[in-house]
Amino acid sequence: MKSRSAILKLDVADSLPRARIQDLGILLMGAGYEVFLSNSALYGFKGLAGRLAPIGVHGALLLIMAGATFSSTGAYRGSVTVPQGLNFRMGDVLNPNGILSRPISDFATEVHVNKFYIDYYENGEVSQFHSDLSLRDKDGKEVLRQTISVNHPLRFGGVTIYQTDWSISALQVHKDGAGPFNLAMATIQGGDKKLFGTFLPLEDDSGSTKPKGISILARDLQSVVLYDQEGKFVGVRRPGSNRPITVDGVNIVVDDAIGSTGLELKMDPGVPVVYAGFGALMLTTIISYFSHSQVWALQEGTTVVVGGKSNREKLGFPVELNRILDSIPEIVSREHVETNEAVSLEDDDISSLSENQFEINKMKVLS
Repeated sequence: MKSRSAILKLDVADSLPRARIQDLGILLMGAGYEVFLSNSALYGFKGLAGRLAPIGVHGALLLIMAGATFSSTGAYRGSVTVPQGLNFRMGDVLNPNGILSRPISDFATEVHVNKFYIDYYENGEVSQFHSDLSLRDKDGKEVLRQTISVNHPLRFGGVTIYQTDWSISALQVHKDGAGPFNLAMATIQGGDKKLFGTFLPLEDDSGSTKPKGISILARDLQSVVLYDQEGKFVGVRRPGSNRPITVDGVNIVVDDAIGSTGLELKMDPGVPVVYAGFGALMLTTIISYFSHSQVWALQEGTTVVVGGKSNREKLGFPVELNRILDSIPEIVSREHVETNEAVSLEDDDISSLSENQFEINKMKVLS
């Protein structure tokens, strides 16, 4: 700015009657400003990142939107419930999301559930559930084995397998020493907790068409509850305990409860873009809170007109600028020099101050 009136219209402005613009520039550099001096005009700034960061914020938002769009049109998703010991192909579960979805060679990979097990709290509630998975190529060779759990997925190629749910698929029992028999378990609706049930049929010589058998219920893999054909409670047994229980004259041994793992598969090429967008958004948002401060000054004879503004630091900037202005050495007259042994500079000297003199004064002030 080369207009006195324009500088005085700034947020913070002042006029120093006996000062040098070079001294102002040196003090501004000491305060962290980048200073540009051209003849009798000065411009200084600091915190440019705070000025540019809002542009980065908007760029990050656009990146998030682009990633979300890519996810909605180019992803694959699918879910499956698999009993322990069985397997499935990734491509049979994954379904395309949109027109940009393209299959990959990893879709031919086979997933085998080696084992499913549950961790419990001391009160018997389910704490965590795990699936031991093996990935096999088209020739049946195992290429990866990993145990997954909630919040600890398996990643292979571009596909991610999440542990999301569980159930009980079957109950293995012996009846009067015969067996084992695999009884399919079904989910019983109602209530806020999981409940599974099955039915062990018994021979009926009475000719009645009403089913005769033993009902077995379970909430988890730890224990099962048995009821007779009248619906009366008989007892509780832990799978694998080998303890027989007699129900309606039949000796039953519960060998095992076979769990099923609920898996969700996802191939989402837009996730890295979305994550990058959110990372950039957090960083640029923080940087945008840094203040961008600017100072203009003009030398008019022995008077320096100074003004400045800041986009964030509305309270701290005036204090900082006033502190700098208070530190500028005052030019005194020749008479004052003779009596006080000071050094003065005439108007012509101000305009002709060389770069070497400027650097010398800078070193003195900074020291």
